[in-house]
Amino acid sequence: MPAVTRTISRKYAMRAGRGESRAAGWWRGACLAALVAAAGGARAASVAPPDAARGREHLLGRAYLPADFDQEVFDELWTTWEEPLRSRAAAAGVEERRRLAFERYGLLPRPDDPARSLQYVVDADGRWTMSCLACHQGQVQGRAIPGLPNSTYALETLTEEVRLVKVRQRKALGHMDLGSLLLPLGTTNGTTNAVIFGLALMRHRDADLNIVQRPPRFDLVHHDMDAPAWWHYRTRRSLYADGFAAKGHRMLMQFLLVKENGPDRFAAWEDEFRDIEAWIASLEPPRWTGPVDRGLADRGAAVFADHCAGCHGTYGAGRSYPERLVAIEEVGTDRVRVDSLDSAERRGLNASWFGHHGVDGGDLADRADVRGYVAPPLDGIWATAPYFHNGSVPTLWHVLHPAERPVVWRRTATGYDTGRVGLEVESSADLPAGRLPHAARRWYFDTRKPGKSAAGHDFPDALTEPEKAAVLEYLKTL
Repeated sequence: MPAVTRTISRKYAMRAGRGESRAAGWWRGACLAALVAAAGGARAASVAPPDAARGREHLLGRAYLPADFDQEVFDELWTTWEEPLRSRAAAAGVEERRRLAFERYGLLPRPDDPARSLQYVVDADGRWTMSCLACHQGQVQGRAIPGLPNSTYALETLTEEVRLVKVRQRKALGHMDLGSLLLPLGTTNGTTNAVIFGLALMRHRDADLNIVQRPPRFDLVHHDMDAPAWWHYRTRRSLYADGFAAKGHRMLMQFLLVKENGPDRFAAWEDEFRDIEAWIASLEPPRWTGPVDRGLADRGAAVFADHCAGCHGTYGAGRSYPERLVAIEEVGTDRVRVDSLDSAERRGLNASWFGHHGVDGGDLADRADVRGYVAPPLDGIWATAPYFHNGSVPTLWHVLHPAERPVVWRRTATGYDTGRVGLEVESSADLPAGRLPHAARRWYFDTRKPGKSAAGHDFPDALTEPEKAAVLEYLKTL
């Protein structure tokens, strides 16, 4: 169906909720769309299709949110750091200080301009604005991989220290500086409270994204999540760990809900987000660059087919992906995420402008009452550590050995464990003794905290040790 027909038909299908049957609304819309197409076919033919390359440029160069800070603030962040890092920065030049700041906050330099970050749009006046790439542009062993979750992003620490410098420089506080006083941004570097950001933002909008004055909510269940790999976007039909949201370019826009962005801006930006969606859908999973024992991997493929493919799909020729929703009682992983949204909240997002007022998603409407998680595709899984929806398991070896998962672990900045396939970590039974600075504490993942459990997904216990070793080798090849 042509795009103009599809759009107008959806508009009339929405009348089903206002007394007109869906079938009648669809037919009325299709007839009107046919007349429009006949009268303006030349105009419709001139509409440019989504362009992936253009979408990438939007993400790198277009500011869809108010600026978070300016270059003067960024260059003074080192003055808030703890010792001995502050003294090291004081003795360094500007370029070295910026490199230290990038490492501290989990930012990656742009190849064409190392002074600027891939995660932020920096304009000609030196204003830094967060983009979607803040969470979806990460690295493995220092190598930037498009669409990889940013597992080192220290948003909470960055925002705290930006706020301190702004106060000293007598500059106005922005939406992140103020919002973080009410909502935690992520208690462990590389994780985000984004699900609750969405709930809080939608609290003050109606279904058409008009601003509605309501008191803030204080009953939100804050919890950290690991961002998904973007190259899985084209494989899945739904979004999020519990798969309740309909996939589409509009749904990608929901985190632009600041007061400065009203319905007109969202409508004006739709074509740009069609381009962005095309770029996301074009991403390929990165290939494992180390050695592979082919014989062992082949044995692992057979074990995987018998024990894992029913949920995670098959790979290679004739690949398939079931997008299976696994009940929380069956998978047994941390349930805080699945319990943090109720059915009305899930339905509300899909029934809003973001879900084309309920038209998108088809049978996904039945997932408003979900109580489980979608087993994800595993393409490029070697690069996407840490694992599970909350990022609680540092390596694939630990995924396959549930009893050996660490209670507390701390990763290195860019280290990679090729043997266990995942993050290079130090493990312990507890946090270090004594008071840790906030920035240092966020490098530790404590699985005893609410929403951060590494329990569950005990299915590998059915495998022998040689079978686990074979599956681990096979996973490198996906």
